[in-house]
Amino acid sequence: MSASTSIRQFESLTEAAKRTGLSVRTLRRRIAAGHLPAYRSGPRVIRVDPRDVDRLMVRVPTA
Repeated sequence: MSASTSIRQFESLTEAAKRTGLSVRTLRRRIAAGHLPAYRSGPRVIRVDPRDVDRLMVRVPTA
């Protein structure tokens, strides 16, 4: 399967929070600020792409 035909995977905010150690509230703030793309599936269901969530994590340089 090529990259252009791969199936996109999404996760709930709860799943993303558990996986990254961030809070759901922090993820919602990032969405509201425009730093994290989110997708609505129904009136209350919000999903995010795990790759987009991972991009929020920036390595801190060490000495």
